Amino acid sequence: MIQTVELDLATIVEAYFQQSEGEWESHRRYYTLKDGETQEVISYLTVQFLPPGSEPLIQLARMHQLEDETVLTSGALTTWQSNYIGPSPKTLTGSTLFGVLGNLLYRDRGFSTGKPITAQFYMRDPKTMCLKTEYSGNSFEEEVKLIGTQYRTRQTIISRAGEEQMIGQYLEKRLK
Repeated sequence: MIQTVELDLATIVEAYFQQSEGEWESHRRYYTLKDGETQEVISYLTVQFLPPGSEPLIQLARMHQLEDETVLTSGALTTWQSNYIGPSPKTLTGSTLFGVLGNLLYRDRGFSTGKPITAQFYMRDPKTMCLKTEYSGNSFEEEVKLIGTQYRTRQTIISRAGEEQMIGQYLEKRLK
């Protein structure tokens, strides 16, 4: 007889963030759909798993004015240095704090805003997180998939007023 174990969403997401912990090199390509422009980016990311009750998650709960500051079930802190290669070369550094409560992913900032935001998410399987974030008339649909222990793929579709504007595709390799 085969027994199956059903895990709750919080347990699956916690394991996903733990497996994502480490240092990554990310090769990205953004395609602007209307004008066909392509932007390449090489980033170095550090992902740190955050257990429930950790100080960064408490700070995130405060930013979102959650009544219970310890309610976030797990999370991650991602720091990065991104090097944009032609046509608009530049270097950016920063961080994003993520925390989970139910099927909402709380963030201290968005892709194109420094303000706290939330994203709805689901786990297509234990290795694939799918997100949808909406603010300022923009919609961001993202899929982040762990492939084995050494790689992740990501795809982001950015839309405005219901029309797709940009697609970002990423291949990330674990360095540590």
